[in-house]
Amino acid sequence: MRVVIYTPKIYTYGAMLIGGILKEKGYKVHLSKNFDKTLFLKADVVIYSLYSTLHILDDNIKNSIKYLKNIKKKLKIYVAGCVSTYPEIILNEMDVDGVIIGEGELITPKILEGDNEGLAYKEGDEIVINYPKEKPELNHPIPLIPNDIGKQNIRGANVYIETHRGCLGNCTFCQVPKFFGKSIRSREIDDIIREVLEFKKRGAKRIAISGGTGSLYNFKKSVDKNKFLELLEKLSSILGKNNISVPDMRVDYVDEEILEGIKNYTIGWVFFGLESGSNKILRDMKKGTNREKNLNAIKLAKDCGVKVAGSFIVGYPTETEKDYLLTKDFIVDAELDDIFVSIAEPIPTTELAKLVVDTPKEENPIFIEYKNNMSLAEYRCFDLYLHAEMWKSNPRILTKQLVNIYLNDAKQQGEDIRKITNLLFKYKEYIKRY
Repeated sequence: MRVVIYTPKIYTYGAMLIGGILKEKGYKVHLSKNFDKTLFLKADVVIYSLYSTLHILDDNIKNSIKYLKNIKKKLKIYVAGCVSTYPEIILNEMDVDGVIIGEGELITPKILEGDNEGLAYKEGDEIVINYPKEKPELNHPIPLIPNDIGKQNIRGANVYIETHRGCLGNCTFCQVPKFFGKSIRSREIDDIIREVLEFKKRGAKRIAISGGTGSLYNFKKSVDKNKFLELLEKLSSILGKNNISVPDMRVDYVDEEILEGIKNYTIGWVFFGLESGSNKILRDMKKGTNREKNLNAIKLAKDCGVKVAGSFIVGYPTETEKDYLLTKDFIVDAELDDIFVSIAEPIPTTELAKLVVDTPKEENPIFIEYKNNMSLAEYRCFDLYLHAEMWKSNPRILTKQLVNIYLNDAKQQGEDIRKITNLLFKYKEYIKRY
């Protein structure tokens, strides 16, 4: 059987992982980030591995499915990826044979063999959802690595590899605990090293390790610092410290030892999800932290010689002008080395998605008209970027080009999130079930 796994624009780790598993089982598998008619029509099965809710609305993706269905009637087309948490929406919006639900290592081969475990599909007007019965082990065959992986750039890395799954947090905007669970499942170090060596062999130069929160690797009843530091040291010996990053960390799971390890074995940056300078909004987001803890973690990292980037979310449905001004004040106190600003996105199955559909549009900052043809959320995103530039550890001159970059980013985020929000309102009855 010939299988094509399609990941729009980038090779995702999950798609490469499933490709490697299917290849080991004897399938002829091809991974593609571009829609190639000739390649796709030669397949028996095409799996659309989608990683953004926007993909459900993408006319190019929808039209490619229609094209394949019209030309090759017997071709099976499935959707997989993190969007699979709302199978009802996908099956109503896209003409596919089914949705592969959740973690696909165990169930994808079964589905290709005719087993419906882990598959959602339509029977007439009825939607049938068969949830997976178990979660997979994380040690697995080498992923299907494309020959041009070294040309890929995702936030500075060629690829994000997985060290563990699950998160102990309760953040209302995050899908990880719902998708992977709240218990931590970690891979063996030898298995990770074997994979990194193969990525290096195939041309990958810079690798980011991920799993939600890097230091939760091998977490049982507490953070296993020794295992985490051992992993960093071994990865650094393979690729060099300047080619390893640990992109995402929580302020409540770092200490001096962990930060020293990040300094010694990686590019020397931590990326904290700070989200807001308002304790009220942090409580609304269920971050489990507060302004003081965030500032203390930033200071500790700087004292250890580690650079600190912070991510912030604006336009949360409960965010007031006072909350936003507190975030601006926090940025002044923090003096971060870099900053990322996002408008609150209602990701499938999160508490935020439910809050958004329960919030009248006229009260949601993403729909409130503000100034300069921008919504309130867009304006805050743009304004916070400009404000942060003045208070970074090394401020940059606000050139016209830089201002336009931030302006365009804020407007694009706003346009995208309005599309997603309107989609969720269309299927409001499904959103409330999850």
